[in-house]
Amino acid sequence: MPPLPHQHVPRLITYYQTHHTPSGDPISVLPFLQKPGINLTHLILAAIHINSDPEGITLNDHPPSHERFTTLWTELRILQASGIKVLGMLGGAAKGSFARLDVPDPDSPDKTALERFERYYQPLKRLIKERGLDGLDLDVEEEMSLAGVIHLIDRLRSDFGPDFLITLAPVAAAMLNPRHNLSGFDYEALEVMRGQEIAWYNTQFYCGWGDCSNPVMYEMMVMKGWASEKIVVGLITNPENGGGWVPWPALAGVLPLLVGRHPRFGGVMGWEYFNSLPGSRERPWEWAQVMTALLRGRQASDAGAQLLGALGAPLHLDVAQQQHQEQQQQQPQQQAKQSQPEQEKEGGGYGLVDKDEVDTPIAVPNSFDYHTDAEDEDE
Repeated sequence: MPPLPHQHVPRLITYYQTHHTPSGDPISVLPFLQKPGINLTHLILAAIHINSDPEGITLNDHPPSHERFTTLWTELRILQASGIKVLGMLGGAAKGSFARLDVPDPDSPDKTALERFERYYQPLKRLIKERGLDGLDLDVEEEMSLAGVIHLIDRLRSDFGPDFLITLAPVAAAMLNPRHNLSGFDYEALEVMRGQEIAWYNTQFYCGWGDCSNPVMYEMMVMKGWASEKIVVGLITNPENGGGWVPWPALAGVLPLLVGRHPRFGGVMGWEYFNSLPGSRERPWEWAQVMTALLRGRQASDAGAQLLGALGAPLHLDVAQQQHQEQQQQQPQQQAKQSQPEQEKEGGGYGLVDKDEVDTPIAVPNSFDYHTDAEDEDE
């Protein structure tokens, strides 16, 4: 009997940037393994910064070898041994890392940029190897050339092999319009040129750059040509962490619907772990329980479902799948009653958004206001 085909499972990702309480106690990530109903697939450790001194690389504000991170590195090894992939996040709102790694023209006879790249890249390479990271998330929130990010991706692939995960973290608006962007380069052009090397995009649907209170923006990305498995929906886990937090009843409608419509839905990521709702600082792992229930439905345990019920948002994946199946069954009947021009007017039978909306101007914020490097914490 031939083996059963592999069933795609949406990713569940959390960013881990605030590592300690205000009193200096480590914030443990072991509850991801200890608590029921959690199917975390990836944890992204933030934030790695390349500073003016090439050897002065830091994890937030301290060297990665600082004794304050002893518990952190031990726990991350335990997560990896349990099957959770651990990536590092480079960059973020603190600028400078990518400017130091940028090589606008690798073929230029002037080797200044290449020499600068080597000086700053080598300590990063050592950190990845020493800590056994499974990948690197490139959160480019400063100007960088397309040639420069390609050069960095190519070097990471060459140094760490085909299994090393390379991801990027664009704002959602950048996936629809290159002008609405924090990174300087065009993500669509990058996907064309190096998409085979990029595992997925941690797309930031918050702080005014995106909206996940309804499925429209995600569907616009898919209609524009982005593969659903490469778009991970990025969410704020607590209104304290930035603008754009989506209430639970809305998420309970949107996420299962996307899972039902897209068999290879990319998944969900949360910024960030330490104060994730509904448990906040006391029980931040509860966010992962709720997300597991929304993404996996009956495949999840009762823990997340019970939390959803208490939050007044008891919609399950199975309900969304049933709704989607009913819509699919109704489509042939509806299409028989419509002429082709009418179908095109209604979005080619998708019933989601008009194709012309893909190029509709999107309002973007003047600044990027999420909290970074645990501004209100002891980081």
